[in-house]
Amino acid sequence: MEYDSRKVGPGSCFVALKGFSTDGRLFVGDAVSRGAAVIVVEGDSRVDAGGRPVVRVADVRRELAVISARFYGHPSKKLGVVGITGTNGKTTTSYMVQAVLAAAGHSVSRFGTIDYEFPDGSAPAPNTTPESADLQRMFARAAGWPNPRCVIEVSSHGLEMDRLAETAFKGAVFTNLTRDHLDFHRTMEKYENAKRRLFTEFDLGYSVINVDDEAGRRWAASGVRGKLVTFGADASAVIRILESSAGIEGGFIRLATPAGEVAFKIPMPGKHNVQNATAAFGAGFAEGIPAETVVKALSGLRAVPGRFEKVDEGQDFAVIVDYAHTDDALEKALRTARELTKKRLICLFGCGGDRDEGKRPKMGRVASELADLVIVTSDNPRTEDPKKIIEGILAGVPRGNTGRVRVVESREEAVKEAVGAAQSGDLVLLAGKGHEDYQIIGRTKFPFDDRKVAAAAIRGRKA
Repeated sequence: MEYDSRKVGPGSCFVALKGFSTDGRLFVGDAVSRGAAVIVVEGDSRVDAGGRPVVRVADVRRELAVISARFYGHPSKKLGVVGITGTNGKTTTSYMVQAVLAAAGHSVSRFGTIDYEFPDGSAPAPNTTPESADLQRMFARAAGWPNPRCVIEVSSHGLEMDRLAETAFKGAVFTNLTRDHLDFHRTMEKYENAKRRLFTEFDLGYSVINVDDEAGRRWAASGVRGKLVTFGADASAVIRILESSAGIEGGFIRLATPAGEVAFKIPMPGKHNVQNATAAFGAGFAEGIPAETVVKALSGLRAVPGRFEKVDEGQDFAVIVDYAHTDDALEKALRTARELTKKRLICLFGCGGDRDEGKRPKMGRVASELADLVIVTSDNPRTEDPKKIIEGILAGVPRGNTGRVRVVESREEAVKEAVGAAQSGDLVLLAGKGHEDYQIIGRTKFPFDDRKVAAAAIRGRKA
């Protein structure tokens, strides 16, 4: 069962998907030459299948999910899949829910932005939500473990493109909704509707919803599938945040729950992680896992790569690497960082090329209003001119804030400048790329890791 002709072997079924930059129908000949036994195409497409049977379907993407699920024996039904969706916080929350389920005695696989992890190892993740054929194959592998469960980050692209069709979810968690991916969805309404599909189109056992978020309140009020468990500081929340604090070494949370109050610490800094941990607690509650088991899991969390991750080379200032790549996420990261230093806050960021241009000036405004020094640089420019992207960012900087903004197009040089500018007690926030160990320039991925570049720059200061 393949949608990439390069992976076709004798006897394979080749499904000709239409992608963002090419069309699978153009590769039918290649698939046939590699031994494809049957070809699946959409509509009345004319293809030369070399005499092989051609199956024509109305919606080839959905059909790929249907065929793949059947081919692998509907493995998600054996997994009790938990889906995590939202603009920000998906990755960290997925790590947290994975830890909670593991503490309850499950063999947990986790698929998301950073990697696809199984109990016996992991692989890099090309997409947050894999194509349906890959996903069903991964579900089948995950289902082979004793007492298996799976946690998956659910992207709006994945929902809109039916990558998750035929997936049997036990539960779903919603973190928040802010502007992102409008290059794909075009409007916030369409973006929200794509996210909401997880809670209305799948037969869920429970829905965990953030009611501190405007979209979350709408969804909770209008109805979702399964048992509704709300969370947040809002007075209506089932899992309610009564008290919280956040420092550079971690946070403290006190919650009111139907089973009574609980209080615990998490080894992750930032108020956003208080929300993420509360979401994970809500999932544990919905699963029926004892509160003490959930608390133990959340208190012993491992660090999530590139999510408010410290770079420590023994320097007398802080360097934090974070994946914040929307104006809302950048604002939250900056406000968290501001609380962690009494000295200057230095922020470095850029915006991805070939992506939503509307968020660029918003991010420029937020950074210039909340940081003492802003270094605007390149992120993953892809096929766009980096200078054009930077101009879009600078367009949002108020005239009175321009004096605190510098432009350094090369990200490596920008990181060196940010680290070089830091004084004792300052905090440097390197935002946008987080865990990524590459930079996309044109159509090529070049090795690049903010954490490694920053560490080298810190060591260079001491030389």
